[in-house]
Amino acid sequence: MERTTFGMTFYIRRTKLDKTGKAPVFMRITVNGQRADASIKYHIPLRLWCTAKGRAVENSKEGKELNRLLDAISFNITQVRRQLESEGQEISASAVLLRYLGKDAPRRHSLIEVFKEHNEKCRALSGIDFSPTTVQRYDSLLRITQEFLIRQYGKTDFYLDELPERLVEDYEFYMKIQRKCAHNTVMKNLKNFKKIIRIAMTNGWLKKDPFREKHIHMEKVERAFLEKHEFLQVLNKQIDIPRIGQIRDIFCFCCLTGLAFADVQQLKPEHIVKDINGMEWIRKARQKTKNMCNIPLLEETRKILNRYKAHPYCQAHSVLLPVCSNQKMNMYLKELADICR
Repeated sequence: MERTTFGMTFYIRRTKLDKTGKAPVFMRITVNGQRADASIKYHIPLRLWCTAKGRAVENSKEGKELNRLLDAISFNITQVRRQLESEGQEISASAVLLRYLGKDAPRRHSLIEVFKEHNEKCRALSGIDFSPTTVQRYDSLLRITQEFLIRQYGKTDFYLDELPERLVEDYEFYMKIQRKCAHNTVMKNLKNFKKIIRIAMTNGWLKKDPFREKHIHMEKVERAFLEKHEFLQVLNKQIDIPRIGQIRDIFCFCCLTGLAFADVQQLKPEHIVKDINGMEWIRKARQKTKNMCNIPLLEETRKILNRYKAHPYCQAHSVLLPVCSNQKMNMYLKELADICR
C-alpha cells in the first residue's frame, strides 16, 4: 500500500494587507507533495507573526487567541483526514480541504421534500399508473404529516438524517389519539408513509429505517350486511332532506348494481348500452381489477338515474350521479341509518 505523506502549516500573505496593516492568515495542507490553501478568515499584525514557527508570537492577548484558533483548526483537519480514511476514500489535499470546508458534503434532503416530490409524480401519472383517489389519498397524508410534525415536535420539516428515533411510534399514537382514527385506517396511513421512507432509503438519503421494528398488520373486520327488509326500508323511506336523499339514492344504486363507490362515482352516459332486445345494461371496466362488467339496468336503478339527469353537477362533470367524497358519504350514511332506524 502506497504511503501517504501529510503535512499542515500556517502562513501569512504580506502582499495582501488590509487597511489597518494586518495580514491575512492562511493554512496549507500538503498530501504527497500536492498542496491546497485556504484563508482562515483571520488577520494579524506583521509584528505578531513568527514565520519560522508558523504561529503567532505569544506576547500579546491577540497572539494567544490566534494560536488557540490554529490549534483547533489543526485538530479538526486531523479528524477530517481520519474520517476520510475510515470511509475508504482517497486522501488528497483538496479532498481534506473540501471536507473541512463542508463543500464535499452531499445535499441533504428533507422528509417533506421527498413527500412532495413523490406526490407530484403521482399527480403527473394520475389516470396512467395512479387513480385520482390514490393521488388525493397521498395529498391528504401529506397534510396530516405536516400537521403531526408541527403539533408533536414544533417543526415544519426534518432533514432525513435527523428524523426522531420514535417517529413511527409517535405518528401512530398521534393518529389514534389526536385524530381518533381506527386501527386499520392508521395502518393504511403508515403503509403509505412507509413508501416515502423507502424512496429515501433507496436513494441513499436515509441510512436507518424508522420502520425497522414496526409490523404493520390489519385487524379482521366482520362487516354487517343489510337484510332485504332493511334495504327496502331504506329504499322506500320518504326523505325530505335533499342531501340525505341523494346519499340514499347513491347507496341503493351501489347495492342494486354491485358496483363499488369509485365505479359509481365514474359512471358516465357512455357506460349505458342496449342489447339487441333493447334492454339497457351497465358496461364498464372496474377501477380496481380492470375487469369488464355487464350489469342489467333494473327498474329501480333506472328511476334513480332519471332523478339526476338534469342535476347541475352531473351536467357539469358528464356523469350519471352526483357522488360526493367518500368521507361525506360515510358521514351522511350514518344520518341515513338514524333516520331509517
